[in-house]
Amino acid sequence: MSSLPAKISNHERAEMQHQFVERETGKTCTEPLFWDRTIRMLYSHARERLPSLFLALTGARTSSLLSRLAFDGPFTPSMRSIMTRSGAGLSECVADPSQLRTARSFFERRIRYWECRPMPDDPHAVVSPADAKVVLGSLAEYSALFVKGKFFDLEELLGRDKALWVEAFRDGDFAVFRLTPEKYHYNHTPVAGRVLDFYCVTGRYHSCNPSAVVELAAPYSKNKRVVTIVDTDVSGGSKVGIVAMIEVVALMIGDVVQCYSDERYEHPQRISPGMFLRRGVPKSLYRPGSSTNVLLFGRGRVRFAEDLLANLHRTEVQSRFSCGFGQPLVETDLKVRSLIATASS
Repeated sequence: MSSLPAKISNHERAEMQHQFVERETGKTCTEPLFWDRTIRMLYSHARERLPSLFLALTGARTSSLLSRLAFDGPFTPSMRSIMTRSGAGLSECVADPSQLRTARSFFERRIRYWECRPMPDDPHAVVSPADAKVVLGSLAEYSALFVKGKFFDLEELLGRDKALWVEAFRDGDFAVFRLTPEKYHYNHTPVAGRVLDFYCVTGRYHSCNPSAVVELAAPYSKNKRVVTIVDTDVSGGSKVGIVAMIEVVALMIGDVVQCYSDERYEHPQRISPGMFLRRGVPKSLYRPGSSTNVLLFGRGRVRFAEDLLANLHRTEVQSRFSCGFGQPLVETDLKVRSLIATASS
């Protein structure tokens, strides 16, 4: 099973590298965790010893201020370092890369996704909503993918007054997509279908750094988030049941802007109940920083891609999530619009 030690101290976990698997090559890569020491200090010390300061730093006002300071001025050396180290494909940009003069313009760049991010031909395939690192799981205790706790609490994630949706996804499957600062920050629709519900849940602005996720139980259900419920069992839909897409804002993310576009980035519009969403097109934009998408599926409706499942339990990969959850739990880095699941037969 797992080669992880039975117990690991918080200090040992903090000093660990955080590795992931690159989907295209199968290689193990080490993630450069920007501002890692500061975030670890905030979540391991300030949260316990200075709770008032911790609440202030993870509030909307402070998060917005940090965002403006970090992203709205000319490129700083640290921001240029992010660009250089990330290997961001600026040749994919719609606009001339020379026009990206601020960190914000870099993080909010548009790409020629119709050329650079191919999508499976299978109309029932579920695709990645973002350029992100993904980890998979199940809410059913009998499942080999059962992952309890830490990432989110289902009732809290969907909203305490949303019993209908909580029941729809109980014992279902989930995928968590973590966007890191250098990533393309548009979210795309993972399925085709009709919007049943769309709403915002208020919350904090916690970091999505792996150490912060492990230290703070269920952070994604504590952060501000936008929930879109889609019925795919309609004409032209992906036929994988009801799907929830939860867009979770994080530290230094001011908002998630809804800007659904049927064709490229043209004529953006807000999401509303009754809309039909095409698969693989832009849905929303995260303001700069890092953040997370959570997809929820009904029990037995999807079958995750075999390579993502195989990567999940690679014990030789040094993932901070593995130690936090007590089992191998490894992310795969993938592209927006790439295959993550197919409809169960």
